[in-house]
Amino acid sequence: MRTHVLLDANFDPEGLRVAVCDGGIVGAAYGVRRRVAMTGDDLEPRRGWIPFFFVDPAVRRRGLGRRLLTEVLHWLRGQGRTQVDFACYTPHYFLPGLDRAAYPHAARLLAELGFRTLHEAAAMDRGLVGYRVPEAVRRRAADLTARGYAFRTPTDDELAELLRLAEDAFTADWAAAIRRHLAAGGSPERVLTARSPAGPLAGWAVHGAYEGTAERFGPFGVRPEDRGTGVGRVLLHLTLERMRALGAHGAWFLWTGEHSPAGHLYRSAGFRTTRTFHVLRREGP
Repeated sequence: MRTHVLLDANFDPEGLRVAVCDGGIVGAAYGVRRRVAMTGDDLEPRRGWIPFFFVDPAVRRRGLGRRLLTEVLHWLRGQGRTQVDFACYTPHYFLPGLDRAAYPHAARLLAELGFRTLHEAAAMDRGLVGYRVPEAVRRRAADLTARGYAFRTPTDDELAELLRLAEDAFTADWAAAIRRHLAAGGSPERVLTARSPAGPLAGWAVHGAYEGTAERFGPFGVRPEDRGTGVGRVLLHLTLERMRALGAHGAWFLWTGEHSPAGHLYRSAGFRTTRTFHVLRREGP
């Protein structure tokens, strides 16, 4: 709460609605809109977010959740927000979206309030006890190295290029995560890059970039021109090897498309889906 809400530059107390009964908190809903852009000067003036809401099980089915959400939606409308997403607010999301299996009552309520599914996101993990880089990946890494690719921890001189690749080819949030990790004193050894024979960075993989959680993998990306070469597979496995060397018992992340090329890559590396989230959006007044 301190990091993701109270210290967020976009936090406005008016967007946080809290229900109290007999001196105790029994529910809350949080709405937020950009007052500081993620990149450039784009404040996304039509867009708002509800990163979370909850109601104590002891007082559910009394309309409290609907009231809290309705008040937050009304507040966001007053800020000119006609598009509201649940719950993928960057840079400070708690979860990528709604876990319908865990929160069926919330799913029904959000649907009744007009939220519709944009897409699904899968959280995955795998154990690292006894992990070894597969021999096929070792051979691919050796082949790529012979062709002129270089896999290494980035130097300070390469950080600007890395951040530009993350932001321009992927998302500003990924660049921000790498920047926050390093600016806070995080180890550069938790970042692994691949440089192509032609010169530009081909991709990167990071672990421990979010709140210093060493077992959290990502962000991870390979530029389109170098996909299909095996660079991504090598970056993934070499990073898992580094994580295991630091004593990590597992690797996990919150967000990928389960049936996307990245999802297939993760499954081939031993990751399994642990939770599925629905990214939701409400359009209109």
